[in-house]
Amino acid sequence: MTSRRLLLAFCLLAPGLALAERDIDVQLRAAAEGGDLAAFRRLLAAGADVNARDAQKDSAFLLAARNGHAAIVREAIAAGADLRSLNRYGSTALMGPSYRGHVEVVRVLLATDIDLHHVNDLGWTALLEAIVLGRDGPAHQEIVRMLIARGSDVQRKDRDGVSALQHAQRRGQQEVVRMLRSAGVSTSSP
Repeated sequence: MTSRRLLLAFCLLAPGLALAERDIDVQLRAAAEGGDLAAFRRLLAAGADVNARDAQKDSAFLLAARNGHAAIVREAIAAGADLRSLNRYGSTALMGPSYRGHVEVVRVLLATDIDLHHVNDLGWTALLEAIVLGRDGPAHQEIVRMLIARGSDVQRKDRDGVSALQHAQRRGQQEVVRMLRSAGVSTSSP
């Protein structure tokens, strides 16, 4: 058998082996998720891949963003994190911190070219996630304000045809309702 045929046979018989995760990338994701900036920097310097994904489609960048670790998000971006990467729900790195109330991470991400208008598998943008899943406290209100100021589509409806204004009204988020109306959302056609 030629070496080419052996390689083909190996890939067909053992496809998972060719895709085995590197331990250094697993460690990088753990450092990102846990907020360990020193370990994150050390692992990057040792050759860890900031865009390597786990079985759940999470990268170090996505985990750091979702868990509110702004310093690690900055480091990940500087190391070449893919701003277009999506998790298993089709969400960008902006969506998790938007609904979890991580103001500084949202601020960092809004200073990049991340897709503000991306719609995930649930039919939501970052703005809709902040409203639907947020707690309506000062952090979420600040995130909604920042998303609107950056140009988020305030008229966008979810896949069920429910607008951001309607979601905010149903949840009693009066300040968010005020912000959406100030941004031009009509009261008569939410």
